[in-house]
Amino acid sequence: MIKKSLLFCVFVFYFTTTKAQNADKQLGAWYMYNGSHKIADKFAIKTMAHFRYYEVLSEFQQEIYRLGLNYTISPKVNFTVGYSYVNTDTEFKISSRNLEEHRLYEDFNISGKLKDLKLRHRLRFEHRFFNTFSSHWFRYDLNANYPISKNWSVYAFNEIFLNIDKSKKIVQNWTGAGFLHKLNTNLKIKLGYFYQKFPDNVFHRLQIGIILNTNHLKNKK
Repeated sequence: MIKKSLLFCVFVFYFTTTKAQNADKQLGAWYMYNGSHKIADKFAIKTMAHFRYYEVLSEFQQEIYRLGLNYTISPKVNFTVGYSYVNTDTEFKISSRNLEEHRLYEDFNISGKLKDLKLRHRLRFEHRFFNTFSSHWFRYDLNANYPISKNWSVYAFNEIFLNIDKSKKIVQNWTGAGFLHKLNTNLKIKLGYFYQKFPDNVFHRLQIGIILNTNHLKNKK
């Protein structure tokens, strides 16, 4: 039943996509890989690759590659420092030169639980470097996850973006929800939808991804 519902949602999202030429009128998609690889009792390597499109299956928008080192402070608190490379096509349906970006970031993660409801707070400081300028951001993400069966769960999130360099600091807000399916101990798949709100427009995006978690410490033992 759940699988049929997911397929139905995908088809509805796809076939209701408007044909207008404005980027904010399109249903886009993010194809995502996220990984966490434990290498010591308190350390893990964080990896990420995202491929983002203005439309579901075409019109490249952005690619992001991220690498970080995570340190566990306690079972509920951890910290990550890392680097991201970003390549963005800033124009929709128009030929243009892509914008390259390098980012340094620091994440502070706090997790908690209310019965079966899992909560995670992520505070991120992000430093973005372009060819001729730089900018500094603060992001706060609240993520909730609730199991609906042994291998299925639902998630919801809201993330606020503050550009520290601007007078009007709140420049983005993301809100979304979806499903997670556990394939095995290490691998999950993710399917969801989210809404990106900017000062002048909004984007609607599908999220389709895989999450890979490995423990190399077990292999050493």
